[in-house]
Amino acid sequence: MTRLLLVEDQATAAAYLSQGLKEEGMVVDVAVNGPDGLHLLLTGDYDLAILDVMLPGLDGWTILETARRARRQVPVLFLTARDAIDDRVRGLDLGAEDYLVKPFAFSELLARIRVILRRNDRAAGAVEQMVYQMADLTVDVLKHRASRGGERLDLTPKEFALLLLLLRRAGEVQSRTVIAEQVWDMHFDSETNVVEVAVRRLRTKLDDPYPRKLLHTVRGVGYVLEVRD
Repeated sequence: MTRLLLVEDQATAAAYLSQGLKEEGMVVDVAVNGPDGLHLLLTGDYDLAILDVMLPGLDGWTILETARRARRQVPVLFLTARDAIDDRVRGLDLGAEDYLVKPFAFSELLARIRVILRRNDRAAGAVEQMVYQMADLTVDVLKHRASRGGERLDLTPKEFALLLLLLRRAGEVQSRTVIAEQVWDMHFDSETNVVEVAVRRLRTKLDDPYPRKLLHTVRGVGYVLEVRD
């Protein structure tokens, strides 16, 4: 589950944002001043920190700068009413992932959060593992190559991306919405069948020639890659 830190001194805004993010299934810790925000950032385990710039005690820039010196690499998204180019450049130079100027729509904040989380999820996956193995399936990320039983699978870039997503989350059912966002970087439209078509094509290459099936459909939910008896 995604865990966020929100550092915002305006009580109404903090409550609104926290509630909205929780409704999206995220865990949110809130700090209303700079020192408390810095303490949580240094001691907590967060997927993303959302920092206001102008805060009592310590400003957002100082919080980020201090965290980076302490080798805390939590992604940071700045929220601020300051829209000067120099301010934005300063935040990005300090290592922030993004910069959102107030006032903003919650939907825009949510979209930017998802982009940052996807970006870091992909980067972390790339660092953690370069070769994946399941039964007789082997996927080499660096070589962009997949094979079963020693036979290379001729996959398109999107088919490879879909396979890699399912393999990195092996045993976990992935919804059509998640697949659309991760593979095509788009919001899922129930009127389109792009995900179903891609899964069908992948299955033709991945499973149809082999007796053991790895790609399974969970009706009404999505798809999962796993070895079943």
